[in-house]
Amino acid sequence: MLPAQEIVSNVELVLPEIGLRLVGALLVGAAIGFERSYRGRPAGFRTHALVCLSTSLLMLLTAYEGLWVPESNDVRVTLDPTRMAQGIMTGIGFLGAGAIMKDGLSVRGLTTAASIWITAAIGILIGIGFYMPAGIAAVLTLATLSVFGWLERKLPSEFYAVFTVRFERSAHVPEEEMRKLVTSRGFSIANLHYRFDAQKHFFEYRMVLKSANPRHAHDLSEALSDRKDVLEFSLAPASD
Repeated sequence: MLPAQEIVSNVELVLPEIGLRLVGALLVGAAIGFERSYRGRPAGFRTHALVCLSTSLLMLLTAYEGLWVPESNDVRVTLDPTRMAQGIMTGIGFLGAGAIMKDGLSVRGLTTAASIWITAAIGILIGIGFYMPAGIAAVLTLATLSVFGWLERKLPSEFYAVFTVRFERSAHVPEEEMRKLVTSRGFSIANLHYRFDAQKHFFEYRMVLKSANPRHAHDLSEALSDRKDVLEFSLAPASD
């Protein structure tokens, strides 16, 4: 290893550049995280800022390997930056998986997981000094999360909802009647599950509904609210 005094001297020479990269990574991560926080996602401002900062920091090890790896005519040690990047992205995969939440048949957090992944990639680019591609990637990421989100809401698309309804065990609605009730409110049934609880004495239908108009959810809710035989029901959009 290099002498400690020589390492400190070398680091001082490149300290402004190192500081620029770390601050840049922090700001880019914070900008992406702010959009997620604004959308009410749990992995938001601080999470994305720290992800981008940490990946940039780790890549500095390989970007400035000459500061701490010995080099002589007899010995030449070379680090492989791609192996560091590979290890980083593997670890980020676990963090992204933690942002994905499954609630019944609905899955949320996929976009946040993807944003954490791209934030890590941008941090790697900043860490090795690829400012231009990192800047382009940051702009495209923010555009995808904000502008594309707005565009996605404007584009015609099918509305999916997770629908659960419970009846008394001895007074549950037959499946054919349940299907007619749902389809008469503008929905089609993507799949249907049954549940019977002998202890609590209820019969439950759980299904994924599909419609071309999200307002049909209100119509179905009103129809179920007027029924005396319905113990409880829930109708939740199946979205990210």
